[in-house]
Amino acid sequence: MTAKLTREQKEALERWQEHCRQIRAMTAVSVEVSRETPAERDRRIKRLLSDYDAFTEYYFPHYLALKDKTTGEVIRTIHNAPFHSKAAMEIKNTPNLKGVYKWPRFHAKSTHVGVISPCWLIFQPIPLINFMVLVSKSEDAAKRLLGDLQAELENNQRLIADFGEQKNLGSWLEGEFKTKRGIKFLAIGRGQSPRGLRDREVRPDYIVIDDLDDDELCRSEKRVKEATEWVKEALFGALDAGRGRFIMVGNLISKNSVLANIAASKGVRVSEIKAIDKDGNPTWKDKWTKGEAQAYRDFVGYRAWEKEMMHNPITDGTIFRHEWIRFKRLPKLNKYDMLVCYTDPSFKSTTSNDYKACRLWGKIGTELHLIDTYVRQDTVSGMVRWLYNLYERTRDYVAISFFMEANFMQDIILDEFATEGNIRGYQLPILPDTRKKPEKIQRIEAVSPLWERGLVFYNEALKNSPDMEVGIEQTLALERGSRAHDDAPDADEGAIWYLQRNSRQEIFKPVAIPRRSPKNIW
Repeated sequence: MTAKLTREQKEALERWQEHCRQIRAMTAVSVEVSRETPAERDRRIKRLLSDYDAFTEYYFPHYLALKDKTTGEVIRTIHNAPFHSKAAMEIKNTPNLKGVYKWPRFHAKSTHVGVISPCWLIFQPIPLINFMVLVSKSEDAAKRLLGDLQAELENNQRLIADFGEQKNLGSWLEGEFKTKRGIKFLAIGRGQSPRGLRDREVRPDYIVIDDLDDDELCRSEKRVKEATEWVKEALFGALDAGRGRFIMVGNLISKNSVLANIAASKGVRVSEIKAIDKDGNPTWKDKWTKGEAQAYRDFVGYRAWEKEMMHNPITDGTIFRHEWIRFKRLPKLNKYDMLVCYTDPSFKSTTSNDYKACRLWGKIGTELHLIDTYVRQDTVSGMVRWLYNLYERTRDYVAISFFMEANFMQDIILDEFATEGNIRGYQLPILPDTRKKPEKIQRIEAVSPLWERGLVFYNEALKNSPDMEVGIEQTLALERGSRAHDDAPDADEGAIWYLQRNSRQEIFKPVAIPRRSPKNIW
């Protein structure tokens, strides 16, 4: 490099050089491999080039090593997830691929699609990549991604031992480099002109668009539309008449995003991986445990988890507003005119991991208070235990009316109540909600003016509890057509309906009107 580096570039270069030193240390060739005969070496390489998982484990052990954050020591070695291998095979076997890989954070989408898979294709007997372009939200971001690939090609001792020295011309800091085999790599940022990209007679044949979207871009429909057009017209047009692998990776941070638009385009193959399955088990089981996933979800909160890990971006809906959410210190339970606990178990045979919601509401004068709340992705038995515990905490000094939608009071749920009741020696007095109800959103919209008029308050003592936070997020995200969970606001509507019905009955006092005789009418 001849140009003088800025302070930021010097620091970036130092970090990259340290990364290169770690790669060299982690990829030392074993004594056994160094003693192979040429025939043994050729058989091993042939096997690795035909098996993506074996290729990853041999040449990239540093990406599969989980380290202690304090000591830096390797705790254990993990393995590729099935979706990593499936994606690699799809990329390899589809020369003119248009693909979108929607994977969650921490699931190695940049590592596999931007580093390991390209190496796997480059070192095939006939190279499957001749000119790779890495694209990101900015040129600097694209250069950093390119730096990870150059670090491997020039410092990975196992790659060098089997395929020879790769270092030739250029640097990721300059945004491009070339290997000794003549394969070119280029980094560009969102919106830069890729027209006319070629290396002599060679046009790009492997384009990776990595994390192109950001929150600022997604707030503008116009900018997202312009960026989408740039991807489809200028960037895709850099291929030779559409020939080559055209890949986009990222997580769905907004419904209004370039990733969403490209994924919805005709002819695009989409791989959508969520962090956990319907039972809460991690999709990449080797990476983390169910408990670790739950702890992460509890810490980042409902909205961030759904957005970054489950491809369910939640924005403020159209029914409730932030300023309508009010907290206050609540009175003792015996001060309330009426108490209702309404349960929405969302017990469905669906692929989504639905929430169960139990909401204890109280009416005092004209105000409605959310006193206690349970909003969790839990088992039916966990929900039932919470309800029994609530009853036992309160039954000696207040009367709570327990309701559940009649459609959910199925045998399996009633069995859970009966089982818990047999253990405790009594049955919870829960009643079915047998109303003939209009559509859900319509019902919730009907009670939303109570929030707007300042008649609804939440328990200040539970302000930072996960159950309260999830319930508020669901309430604020509610809108027609949304995929956001709505179990908490649905339970709120049920409880408030019964509280309001009781008030209407108290207010209405029948008046006897004496019947007139026919002769007095005229």
